[in-house]
Amino acid sequence: MSIKISSVEGNRQLLDGGAMFGNAPRTVWEKWVTPDVKGRIPLACRSMLVEINGKKILCETGIGAFFEPKLADRFGVENPSRHLLLENLAKIGVKPEEIDEIILSHLHFDHAGGLLPSYDEQQKGHNDLVFPNARFWVGAEAWERAEHPHFRDRASFIPTLNEKLKNSGRLLIIRSENDIPAEYKGAIEFVFTDGHTPGQMHTLIKGGTQPAFFCGDLIPGTAWMHLPITMGYDRFPEKVIDEKSKLYGRIEKENWLLFFTHDPVVAAASLHRTPEGKFEPKATKKELVHAAV
Repeated sequence: MSIKISSVEGNRQLLDGGAMFGNAPRTVWEKWVTPDVKGRIPLACRSMLVEINGKKILCETGIGAFFEPKLADRFGVENPSRHLLLENLAKIGVKPEEIDEIILSHLHFDHAGGLLPSYDEQQKGHNDLVFPNARFWVGAEAWERAEHPHFRDRASFIPTLNEKLKNSGRLLIIRSENDIPAEYKGAIEFVFTDGHTPGQMHTLIKGGTQPAFFCGDLIPGTAWMHLPITMGYDRFPEKVIDEKSKLYGRIEKENWLLFFTHDPVVAAASLHRTPEGKFEPKATKKELVHAAV
């Protein structure tokens, strides 16, 4: 089985460091990332492009450039007039119409906004989803949360997106492994977690020399590999810690490559347990371009 993966960045954003590191004191987290004068830290919105036997699968689409200017400024979207995911896909020779599948771990705007045209394009009347041939995979519980969000996280969803996905006729709701299309059996496995948001669906790519795991918001970047570090945006921070702890045993045993969506520097890394029992990254990779795994 031929499997290659690439890291493809979309628009970055700046968010409050305190919110991103939950109850960790600033004196701790600013050793890992330097905040700006407003206390915000830079965050990538990185997608993982997977090529399996000629099929092109995109794990998430980042924040995109769909926000109107006021909201783009509020959420610290960088280069808000440019859809950088599409630009960076083009740099590695991939057109939007060539994407066969898009797997969405959940539907928060910083993970699914790249499905939409830029704000400037929308003002010109371009309102269709930007990947015209892709199926859109969403876990059943994550879909239900997006359809009926809690008051606490309803601002994290894009009001028009669900209808666009349904109207596309290409929405694939994943309820179990049985819903994975036959051509990807054995190459794709899903791991579900609930600590950040109900039914977050993590993609595990198998069949190559090293399994590749899309961490999503369970482990947004290398700093969050530390077990006690969680986000203020997490639904149940203690559950996030438990889920990481449980998963780390398998990650170590099977030597997974961890792919990070929000780390501002590192795209992927392996997991290392220190003699003191702490978890940290090793063999870090700043980017991946058609890398065989």
